[in-house]
Amino acid sequence: MSERDALNTGTAATLLTPKIAFQLPHSKPQSPTADMRSLKPHKDIIKPVNTHHKNLSTLNLNQTVDTHTDVLSKGLCVASHIYEDLLQCCIDQRALHVGLQIHAQVIKNGYYYSDGRKEYVETKLVILYAKCGSFKAANRVFHRMQKQNVFSWAAIIGMHSRNGHCEEALQCYVQMLESGFLPDNFVVPNALKACGVLGWVRFGKGIHGVLEDAEKVFDSVPEKNVIAWNSMVAIYAQNGMSHEAIGLFQKMMLDGIEPTPVSLVGFLSACANLEAIEEGRQGHALSILGGFELESILGSTIVNFYFKVGLIEKAGLAFRRIVAKDVVTWNLIISNYVKCGEVEQAIEMCHMMTEENLRFDCKTLSSLLHVATDTSDVRLGMEGHAYCIKYNFDLDVVITSGIIDMYAKCGRIDYARRVFNAARKKDIVVWNTMLAAYAELGVSDEASKLFLQMQESTLPNVVSWNSLIFGFFQSGQVVEAQNMLSEIYSFGVKPNMTTWTTVLSGLAKNGCGYEAFQAFQQMQEAGMKPNSVTITSALLACKSMALLKYGKAIHGYVMRSGMSFSLHIITSIIDMYAKCGNLEYAVCVFTLCSRKEMAVYNAMISAYASHGQAMEALALFKQLEKECMVPDHITITSVLSACSHAGLVNEALGVFEYMVSELHMQPNEEHYGCLIKLLADNGQLDEAFRVILKTGSYPDAHMLGSLLTACGQHHETELAAHIAKWLLNLEPKNAGNYVALSNVYAAEGRWDQVSTIRRLMKEKGLRKIPGCSWIEVGRELHVFIAGDRLHPENDEIYMLLNFLGMEIQSTTYAPYNTGPTSDHIGY
Repeated sequence: MSERDALNTGTAATLLTPKIAFQLPHSKPQSPTADMRSLKPHKDIIKPVNTHHKNLSTLNLNQTVDTHTDVLSKGLCVASHIYEDLLQCCIDQRALHVGLQIHAQVIKNGYYYSDGRKEYVETKLVILYAKCGSFKAANRVFHRMQKQNVFSWAAIIGMHSRNGHCEEALQCYVQMLESGFLPDNFVVPNALKACGVLGWVRFGKGIHGVLEDAEKVFDSVPEKNVIAWNSMVAIYAQNGMSHEAIGLFQKMMLDGIEPTPVSLVGFLSACANLEAIEEGRQGHALSILGGFELESILGSTIVNFYFKVGLIEKAGLAFRRIVAKDVVTWNLIISNYVKCGEVEQAIEMCHMMTEENLRFDCKTLSSLLHVATDTSDVRLGMEGHAYCIKYNFDLDVVITSGIIDMYAKCGRIDYARRVFNAARKKDIVVWNTMLAAYAELGVSDEASKLFLQMQESTLPNVVSWNSLIFGFFQSGQVVEAQNMLSEIYSFGVKPNMTTWTTVLSGLAKNGCGYEAFQAFQQMQEAGMKPNSVTITSALLACKSMALLKYGKAIHGYVMRSGMSFSLHIITSIIDMYAKCGNLEYAVCVFTLCSRKEMAVYNAMISAYASHGQAMEALALFKQLEKECMVPDHITITSVLSACSHAGLVNEALGVFEYMVSELHMQPNEEHYGCLIKLLADNGQLDEAFRVILKTGSYPDAHMLGSLLTACGQHHETELAAHIAKWLLNLEPKNAGNYVALSNVYAAEGRWDQVSTIRRLMKEKGLRKIPGCSWIEVGRELHVFIAGDRLHPENDEIYMLLNFLGMEIQSTTYAPYNTGPTSDHIGY
């Protein structure tokens, strides 16, 4: 379905001139569970469910379901609202396997038919299956409902939107309107998100008209009570209109309306989205002055605000002041600590949570698995895995995917495959996680086998194809990856932005610059508008193959499409021009950049360094101080590299000293590598060796290789032999190291040692990769490898090279001649 098709349906008028999406709270809508129950529930069951269902752990939930089964076996009746409450617990805890048991009991006993609660129970089931990622089950229950409602529609639309099925989400949105339902604050954001992904601007404007009508109704109310203000602030905040939410809240305060926890939640959410620190602090102060108890919703909103603005310590303090912390609140702080990289704090919160007699749910375990993945802590991951098995969380497909991903990222692909094989339920996400694991490792054969196996039970989606294409590129199988891109259409799958980005990046990294540019054009012909990631990938292809002409074309596209304000793209363009040999254009782009952040300065300093213009690089480095900008590790590396290329020892030592004493930075291997190379190239070999010993860590091969090469230039054979032993232990299969040592001995005329090294290389099967250069003529790339004579125009090329050699030789000696002679060819 295209955007035009969607707008041309019978609901076009409704979309473009929508009705009101919310009710002013003069008449509070009736709760779905507020009516009288016709069946009297068993007294032993209603207590644990109605009183304690919010604090049920998965273990207690299982026990409660077992209790229900016992009661039913004795011929006692259970009211349907009990099932609703139990299903809500399953939704909160993402307890799919328990939900399936409850669904089976409902079908078997049919109680929702007898007391008119069928719609509510079915709605809970749709929400449960949608939230747990069980697409087929959610759709099946939804389409079998005799009477759908806004909650079931919201669940289906949200499910499609979250999983990238954007056209399906908007189709459901249209069907919902055609059925006479108005979108609520959960439906609208998901529909707008789908429009954003598809680039359907007109459709999005139609949805957004709902909010405009809501504003008109709000403005028409002469005397607005606090509930009306709260509703409008919440609508703005929930629909991403953060500026409007803050402005309306401030107007509400000026009108003398005292804020309530509801309005403060909307206001603080908007402050978090805009990272408005002062306004958010004022919101926190108002909650304290108002005497509002920090319960889970308001308290969680304050905690979330502080995390979003980077005030992690204050987030922790706010969390400790929340009176009643439920599992959702604990999950909020644990997941935020994980996002901020505060691993120890996240684990400490997990321990504190268990001390409060609260059990982990799927969200908690997902956070723990993320910690293990990010830190490559396979032991922690195994502990989380054991917990999942103990409490049956391994039946959840989301958790299963997390465990597979964790083992793969921790380098235990064998464990990942065992978990995958043992999984009792494999949905598309589980299959794709295993595919992605193989792809990351470049194990394309295993990925291909798994892809074929997958098709026996599950239809691959675009994510599956993307993983397979990425895997082929990772293993250097460019042709196979390109074939996959061609085949994807025949399976009825449409490549998305990730597909094209994978192709562009893969071609660039495999030295196929021209093919990458062709793919960039194909993407646009397919109706996909490049984003900053695809632009950057295309520029990477241009700079890797020095394709200046195509780089200019992409730069022109960026200027025409208004993407020149993206700093990420600007830095890539500067880098592309520098790598393609056109420093003048790089300087021009840098000069015209109106907002110069550190990344832009780093790109330009690196450009100067790569072109040997050390003084210009140093001048730009000094300008940072005038701009009150603090250099980072990349800046220092670029400046030291510039000094190294130009042989500026004193300047480099000054930068190194400034980094340590003024910036209080710990030098990394790259910094030491630049300094060692500079000292070694200038004959200060002993000093360079002392720097290596002072690094505090085992020296890397790059440092030792630089020093070994310098030893040959300065005839330091004894030091060279010592370094070579060290280096060959680090990289026993790097032929370049053997050649470097051979050159040292050759410079000293020690041909016996040279012969020994060459014999050793032959025994080990090592061969130095020959130098390579290329030139582009029209659309054809001509590649030249040292010693290669396979080019079809080989004779003409070498004839011209000999002529140029003679020309250079004659020009070199020209100053010593008395004057040009008749046989002097040239200038």
